[in-house]
Amino acid sequence: MVQDKETLEQKIKELQEEYSKTKDNKKTNYHVGLIRMKIAQAKRDLVVASKRTHKEGFFIKKTGDATVALVGFPSAGKSSLINVIANTKSKTAAYAFTTTKIIPGTMLHKDSHIQVFDMPGLIEDAHLGKGGGKMVISAAKVADLIVFVIDINQLQQFEKLMKELNSLEIHINKKRPYIQINEQNIGGIKIEVNKSGLPEDDIKEILIGLGMHNAIVSIWGLVSIDELISIISGRAIYMRAIMALNKIDTNKDYRKIAEEISKKYSIEVIPISATNETNTDLLKDKIYENLGIITVYLKHRLEEEKMPMVLGKGATVGDAAKKFHTNIVDELSCATITGPSAKFPHQKVGIAHTLAEGDVITFIKNK
Repeated sequence: MVQDKETLEQKIKELQEEYSKTKDNKKTNYHVGLIRMKIAQAKRDLVVASKRTHKEGFFIKKTGDATVALVGFPSAGKSSLINVIANTKSKTAAYAFTTTKIIPGTMLHKDSHIQVFDMPGLIEDAHLGKGGGKMVISAAKVADLIVFVIDINQLQQFEKLMKELNSLEIHINKKRPYIQINEQNIGGIKIEVNKSGLPEDDIKEILIGLGMHNAIVSIWGLVSIDELISIISGRAIYMRAIMALNKIDTNKDYRKIAEEISKKYSIEVIPISATNETNTDLLKDKIYENLGIITVYLKHRLEEEKMPMVLGKGATVGDAAKKFHTNIVDELSCATITGPSAKFPHQKVGIAHTLAEGDVITFIKNK
Protein backbone atom coordinates (compact mmCIF):
# COMPACT_ATOMS: atom_id res chain seq x y z
CA MET A 1 0.00 0.00 0.00
CA VAL A 2 1.40 3.40 -1.01
CA GLN A 3 1.07 5.91 1.83
CA ASP A 4 0.60 9.61 1.23
CA LYS A 5 2.90 12.38 2.45
CA GLU A 6 0.72 13.44 5.41
CA THR A 7 0.36 9.86 6.70
CA LEU A 8 4.10 9.28 6.52
CA GLU A 9 4.90 12.57 8.29
CA GLN A 10 2.55 11.58 11.11
CA LYS A 11 4.11 8.11 11.28
CA ILE A 12 7.61 9.61 11.56
CA LYS A 13 6.44 11.96 14.32
CA GLU A 14 4.94 9.04 16.32
CA LEU A 15 8.06 6.89 15.89
CA GLN A 16 10.33 9.75 16.94
CA GLU A 17 8.22 10.30 20.06
CA GLU A 18 8.46 6.57 20.88
CA TYR A 19 12.21 6.69 20.30
CA SER A 20 12.69 9.69 22.61
CA LYS A 21 10.77 7.92 25.41
CA THR A 22 12.70 4.63 25.14
CA LYS A 23 15.81 4.31 27.29
CA ASP A 24 18.78 2.95 25.35
CA ASN A 25 20.38 0.05 27.24
CA LYS A 26 21.30 -3.59 26.68
CA LYS A 27 17.73 -4.78 27.24
CA THR A 28 16.24 -2.29 24.78
CA ASN A 29 19.03 -2.35 22.13
CA TYR A 30 17.00 -4.32 19.63
CA HIS A 31 13.81 -2.35 20.18
CA VAL A 32 15.65 0.96 19.79
CA GLY A 33 17.35 -0.31 16.62
CA LEU A 34 14.00 -1.42 15.24
CA ILE A 35 12.48 2.01 15.87
CA ARG A 36 15.44 3.66 14.12
CA MET A 37 15.02 1.31 11.19
CA LYS A 38 11.31 2.10 10.94
CA ILE A 39 12.06 5.85 11.07
CA ALA A 40 14.66 5.47 8.30
CA GLN A 41 12.27 3.46 6.16
CA ALA A 42 9.45 5.96 6.70
CA LYS A 43 11.75 8.84 5.75
CA ARG A 44 12.74 7.05 2.54
CA ASP A 45 9.06 6.46 1.75
CA LEU A 46 8.39 10.13 2.46
CA VAL A 47 11.03 11.18 -0.07
CA VAL A 48 9.35 9.01 -2.71
CA ALA A 49 5.89 10.29 -1.79
CA SER A 50 7.06 13.90 -1.88
CA LYS A 51 8.55 13.42 -5.32
CA ARG A 52 5.09 12.53 -6.60
CA THR A 53 3.79 15.92 -5.39
CA HIS A 54 6.42 17.94 -7.28
CA LYS A 55 6.06 18.50 -10.99
CA GLU A 56 9.25 20.49 -11.29
CA GLY A 57 12.76 19.86 -10.11
CA PHE A 58 16.34 20.87 -10.56
CA PHE A 59 18.27 19.11 -13.30
CA ILE A 60 22.04 19.39 -13.43
CA LYS A 61 24.25 18.41 -16.33
CA LYS A 62 27.82 17.97 -15.19
CA THR A 63 30.48 19.64 -17.31
CA GLY A 64 34.14 20.54 -16.87
CA ASP A 65 36.75 18.70 -14.85
CA ALA A 66 34.86 18.63 -11.52
CA THR A 67 31.67 19.96 -9.93
CA VAL A 68 31.24 22.02 -6.75
CA ALA A 69 27.97 22.95 -5.01
CA LEU A 70 27.67 26.06 -2.82
CA VAL A 71 25.26 25.10 -0.03
CA GLY A 72 23.93 27.35 2.71
CA PHE A 73 21.00 29.20 4.21
CA PRO A 74 19.41 32.18 2.42
CA SER A 75 21.56 35.33 2.56
CA ALA A 76 24.71 33.46 3.62
CA GLY A 77 26.49 35.00 0.63
CA LYS A 78 26.51 32.18 -1.94
CA SER A 79 25.55 34.41 -4.85
CA SER A 80 28.21 37.00 -3.98
CA LEU A 81 30.78 34.21 -3.74
CA ILE A 82 30.03 32.58 -7.08
CA ASN A 83 30.17 36.01 -8.73
CA VAL A 84 33.74 36.33 -7.45
CA ILE A 85 35.19 32.84 -7.92
CA ALA A 86 33.35 31.85 -11.10
CA ASN A 87 32.80 35.23 -12.78
CA THR A 88 29.02 34.85 -13.00
CA LYS A 89 26.20 37.33 -12.53
CA SER A 90 24.07 35.60 -9.90
CA LYS A 91 21.56 38.03 -8.41
CA THR A 92 22.49 39.35 -4.96
CA ALA A 93 20.59 41.36 -2.39
CA ALA A 94 20.46 41.96 1.38
CA TYR A 95 17.36 39.83 1.87
CA ALA A 96 16.56 36.12 1.88
CA PHE A 97 15.67 33.91 -1.08
CA THR A 98 17.32 36.03 -3.76
CA THR A 99 18.30 32.85 -5.67
CA THR A 100 15.31 30.68 -6.60
CA LYS A 101 17.03 28.47 -9.15
CA ILE A 102 20.43 26.87 -9.57
CA ILE A 103 22.97 29.28 -11.04
CA PRO A 104 25.93 27.60 -12.78
CA GLY A 105 29.38 29.09 -13.24
CA THR A 106 32.87 27.95 -14.18
CA MET A 107 35.89 28.51 -11.96
CA LEU A 108 39.11 28.56 -13.99
CA HIS A 109 41.98 27.49 -11.75
CA LYS A 110 45.38 25.99 -12.57
CA ASP A 111 44.21 25.32 -16.13
CA SER A 112 41.23 23.31 -14.88
CA HIS A 113 37.57 24.08 -15.53
CA ILE A 114 35.59 23.57 -12.33
CA GLN A 115 31.82 23.76 -12.53
CA VAL A 116 30.32 25.70 -9.60
CA PHE A 117 26.63 25.81 -8.67
CA ASP A 118 24.98 28.49 -6.55
CA MET A 119 22.19 26.45 -4.94
CA PRO A 120 18.97 28.05 -3.66
CA GLY A 121 19.12 28.66 0.09
CA LEU A 122 18.07 25.85 2.41
CA ILE A 123 15.85 26.24 5.46
CA GLU A 124 14.98 24.05 8.45
CA ASP A 125 13.04 20.88 7.56
CA ALA A 126 14.36 21.06 4.01
CA HIS A 127 14.60 17.25 4.09
CA LEU A 128 10.81 17.16 4.41
CA GLY A 129 10.39 19.35 1.36
CA LYS A 130 10.08 22.80 2.88
CA GLY A 131 11.33 25.53 0.56
CA GLY A 132 11.98 22.95 -2.15
CA GLY A 133 14.77 21.64 0.07
CA LYS A 134 14.74 18.02 -1.06
CA MET A 135 15.19 19.06 -4.69
CA VAL A 136 18.10 21.31 -3.76
CA ILE A 137 19.81 18.60 -1.71
CA SER A 138 19.21 16.01 -4.42
CA ALA A 139 20.82 18.33 -6.96
CA ALA A 140 23.80 18.88 -4.65
CA LYS A 141 24.41 15.12 -4.56
CA VAL A 142 25.88 15.20 -8.06
CA ALA A 143 28.72 17.46 -6.88
CA ASP A 144 32.24 16.20 -6.27
CA LEU A 145 32.62 18.68 -3.40
CA ILE A 146 30.26 20.71 -1.23
CA VAL A 147 31.30 24.16 -0.07
CA PHE A 148 29.19 25.19 2.91
CA VAL A 149 28.79 28.97 2.86
CA ILE A 150 28.14 30.06 6.44
CA ASP A 151 27.51 33.56 7.78
CA ILE A 152 29.98 34.01 10.67
CA ASN A 153 27.23 35.75 12.65
CA GLN A 154 24.82 32.83 12.15
CA LEU A 155 26.94 29.83 13.14
CA GLN A 156 23.91 27.76 14.14
CA GLN A 157 23.19 27.50 10.42
CA PHE A 158 25.89 24.86 10.01
CA GLU A 159 24.45 22.48 12.61
CA LYS A 160 21.05 22.86 10.99
CA LEU A 161 22.49 22.10 7.55
CA MET A 162 24.24 18.99 8.87
CA LYS A 163 20.99 17.86 10.45
CA GLU A 164 19.14 18.28 7.16
CA LEU A 165 21.79 16.29 5.24
CA ASN A 166 21.94 13.55 7.88
CA SER A 167 18.16 13.23 7.68
CA LEU A 168 18.60 12.30 4.01
CA GLU A 169 21.45 9.90 4.85
CA ILE A 170 24.18 12.12 3.42
CA HIS A 171 27.41 11.71 5.39
CA ILE A 172 29.94 14.55 5.26
CA ASN A 173 33.72 14.02 5.44
CA LYS A 174 33.26 10.49 6.71
CA LYS A 175 34.92 7.40 5.29
CA ARG A 176 32.41 4.84 4.09
CA PRO A 177 32.76 1.62 6.10
CA TYR A 178 33.45 -1.40 3.92
CA ILE A 179 30.52 -3.77 4.22
CA GLN A 180 30.24 -6.99 2.24
CA ILE A 181 26.98 -8.94 2.19
CA ASN A 182 26.72 -12.14 0.16
CA GLU A 183 23.13 -13.34 0.18
CA GLN A 184 22.62 -17.12 0.26
CA ASN A 185 19.70 -19.47 -0.30
CA ILE A 186 20.04 -21.20 3.08
CA GLY A 187 22.08 -21.08 6.26
CA GLY A 188 20.71 -18.05 8.06
CA ILE A 189 22.87 -15.02 8.72
CA LYS A 190 26.55 -15.63 9.43
CA ILE A 191 28.78 -12.72 10.45
CA GLU A 192 32.39 -13.50 9.49
CA VAL A 193 33.94 -10.10 10.31
CA ASN A 194 32.47 -7.59 12.75
CA LYS A 195 34.49 -4.45 13.39
CA SER A 196 31.38 -2.27 13.45
CA GLY A 197 31.20 -1.83 17.22
CA LEU A 198 27.63 -3.21 17.14
CA PRO A 199 26.48 -6.48 18.75
CA GLU A 200 26.06 -9.31 16.24
CA ASP A 201 22.46 -9.88 17.37
CA ASP A 202 21.59 -6.26 16.48
CA ILE A 203 23.18 -6.63 13.03
CA LYS A 204 21.22 -9.82 12.38
CA GLU A 205 17.93 -8.25 13.46
CA ILE A 206 18.54 -5.26 11.18
CA LEU A 207 19.23 -7.52 8.21
CA ILE A 208 16.13 -9.57 8.91
CA GLY A 209 14.10 -6.38 9.24
CA LEU A 210 15.34 -5.35 5.79
CA GLY A 211 14.29 -8.68 4.28
CA MET A 212 17.60 -10.59 4.39
CA HIS A 213 17.39 -14.00 6.08
CA ASN A 214 20.38 -15.86 4.64
CA ALA A 215 23.67 -14.05 4.13
CA ILE A 216 27.38 -14.03 4.90
CA VAL A 217 28.31 -10.63 6.32
CA SER A 218 31.63 -8.85 6.86
CA ILE A 219 31.89 -5.32 8.27
CA TRP A 220 35.21 -3.47 8.41
CA GLY A 221 34.99 -0.16 10.25
CA LEU A 222 32.87 1.44 12.97
CA VAL A 223 29.27 2.13 12.01
CA SER A 224 26.13 3.25 13.83
CA ILE A 225 22.81 1.45 13.58
CA ASP A 226 21.31 4.28 11.51
CA GLU A 227 24.29 4.30 9.16
CA LEU A 228 24.24 0.52 8.77
CA ILE A 229 20.57 0.64 7.81
CA SER A 230 21.15 3.39 5.24
CA ILE A 231 24.16 1.57 3.71
CA ILE A 232 22.37 -1.76 3.40
CA SER A 233 19.33 0.01 1.96
CA GLY A 234 21.55 1.61 -0.67
CA ARG A 235 20.64 5.13 0.45
CA ALA A 236 23.87 6.23 2.13
CA ILE A 237 25.84 8.92 0.33
CA TYR A 238 29.32 10.01 1.37
CA MET A 239 30.47 13.47 0.32
CA ARG A 240 33.55 15.62 0.81
CA ALA A 241 33.03 19.19 2.05
CA ILE A 242 34.81 22.33 3.23
CA MET A 243 33.43 25.51 4.76
CA ALA A 244 33.65 29.08 3.49
CA LEU A 245 33.12 31.11 6.67
CA ASN A 246 31.74 34.28 5.13
CA LYS A 247 31.40 37.91 6.23
CA ILE A 248 34.56 37.91 8.36
CA ASP A 249 34.76 41.68 7.84
CA THR A 250 31.92 41.91 10.38
CA ASN A 251 33.60 39.90 13.15
CA LYS A 252 37.12 40.56 14.43
CA ASP A 253 37.34 37.14 16.15
CA TYR A 254 37.01 35.24 12.88
CA ARG A 255 40.35 33.39 13.22
CA LYS A 256 39.44 31.96 16.63
CA ILE A 257 35.93 31.09 15.45
CA ALA A 258 37.25 29.32 12.35
CA GLU A 259 39.67 27.26 14.44
CA GLU A 260 36.94 26.23 16.90
CA ILE A 261 34.58 25.15 14.11
CA SER A 262 37.32 23.17 12.38
CA LYS A 263 38.15 21.23 15.56
CA LYS A 264 34.53 20.64 16.56
CA TYR A 265 33.28 19.38 13.19
CA SER A 266 36.50 18.04 11.58
CA ILE A 267 36.04 20.25 8.55
CA GLU A 268 38.48 22.58 6.81
CA VAL A 269 37.36 26.18 7.34
CA ILE A 270 38.43 29.04 5.08
CA PRO A 271 37.54 32.49 6.52
CA ILE A 272 36.43 34.79 3.67
CA SER A 273 34.57 37.94 2.79
CA ALA A 274 32.86 37.50 -0.56
CA THR A 275 31.93 41.17 -0.82
CA ASN A 276 35.48 42.36 -0.10
CA GLU A 277 37.06 39.38 -1.93
CA THR A 278 39.14 38.56 1.15
CA ASN A 279 40.78 35.10 0.93
CA THR A 280 38.75 34.16 -2.15
CA ASP A 281 41.93 33.15 -3.99
CA LEU A 282 42.82 30.95 -1.02
CA LEU A 283 39.35 29.41 -1.22
CA LYS A 284 39.95 28.57 -4.88
CA ASP A 285 43.17 26.80 -3.91
CA LYS A 286 41.38 24.83 -1.20
CA ILE A 287 38.52 23.85 -3.51
CA TYR A 288 41.03 22.56 -6.06
CA GLU A 289 43.00 20.71 -3.38
CA ASN A 290 39.93 19.05 -1.82
CA LEU A 291 38.62 17.90 -5.19
CA GLY A 292 41.60 15.55 -5.29
CA ILE A 293 42.69 16.52 -8.79
CA ILE A 294 45.95 17.50 -10.47
CA THR A 295 46.70 19.27 -13.74
CA VAL A 296 49.46 17.88 -15.96
CA TYR A 297 50.52 18.93 -19.44
CA LEU A 298 50.94 16.90 -22.61
CA LYS A 299 53.68 18.01 -25.00
CA HIS A 300 54.77 16.65 -28.37
CA ARG A 301 58.55 16.30 -28.49
CA LEU A 302 58.79 18.51 -31.61
CA GLU A 303 56.42 21.24 -30.44
CA GLU A 304 56.49 23.90 -27.73
CA GLU A 305 52.74 24.00 -27.08
CA LYS A 306 51.53 22.18 -23.95
CA MET A 307 47.98 20.84 -23.53
CA PRO A 308 46.55 20.75 -19.97
CA MET A 309 44.89 17.57 -18.73
CA VAL A 310 43.11 17.15 -15.38
CA LEU A 311 43.46 13.81 -13.60
CA GLY A 312 42.79 12.40 -10.15
CA LYS A 313 45.55 12.42 -7.54
CA GLY A 314 47.62 9.26 -7.83
CA ALA A 315 47.10 9.00 -11.60
CA THR A 316 49.83 7.34 -13.65
CA VAL A 317 51.30 7.88 -17.10
CA GLY A 318 49.04 5.05 -18.26
CA ASP A 319 45.96 6.86 -16.90
CA ALA A 320 46.96 10.00 -18.79
CA ALA A 321 47.46 8.00 -21.96
CA LYS A 322 44.02 6.36 -21.62
CA LYS A 323 42.35 9.72 -21.17
CA PHE A 324 44.18 11.11 -24.18
CA HIS A 325 43.24 8.15 -26.39
CA THR A 326 41.94 4.74 -25.37
CA ASN A 327 44.27 2.85 -27.72
CA ILE A 328 47.49 4.76 -27.13
CA VAL A 329 48.50 2.74 -24.03
CA ASP A 330 49.16 -0.35 -26.17
CA GLU A 331 51.44 1.70 -28.40
CA LEU A 332 53.51 3.27 -25.60
CA SER A 333 57.01 2.14 -24.77
CA CYS A 334 57.59 4.87 -22.18
CA ALA A 335 57.25 8.62 -21.61
CA THR A 336 59.47 11.50 -20.61
CA ILE A 337 58.58 13.62 -17.61
CA THR A 338 59.71 17.08 -16.65
CA GLY A 339 58.31 18.36 -13.38
CA PRO A 340 57.80 17.57 -9.68
CA SER A 341 57.53 13.78 -10.09
CA ALA A 342 60.76 13.55 -12.14
CA LYS A 343 64.22 13.20 -10.66
CA PHE A 344 65.61 15.32 -13.50
CA PRO A 345 64.23 17.01 -16.66
CA HIS A 346 63.06 14.68 -19.43
CA GLN A 347 63.33 11.59 -17.24
CA LYS A 348 62.21 8.41 -19.03
CA VAL A 349 59.52 6.55 -17.08
CA GLY A 350 57.14 3.63 -17.59
CA ILE A 351 53.35 3.73 -17.75
CA ALA A 352 53.10 2.89 -14.02
CA HIS A 353 54.90 6.12 -13.02
CA THR A 354 52.78 8.26 -10.66
CA LEU A 355 52.27 11.83 -11.83
CA ALA A 356 52.29 15.06 -9.82
CA GLU A 357 50.79 18.54 -10.22
CA GLY A 358 52.46 20.44 -13.06
CA ASP A 359 54.24 17.49 -14.72
CA VAL A 360 54.94 17.84 -18.45
CA ILE A 361 54.53 14.51 -20.29
CA THR A 362 55.76 13.44 -23.71
CA PHE A 363 54.54 10.03 -24.84
CA ILE A 364 57.01 7.78 -26.68
CA LYS A 365 55.51 5.13 -28.96
CA ASN A 366 56.88 1.68 -29.64
CA LYS A 367 59.02 1.54 -32.76
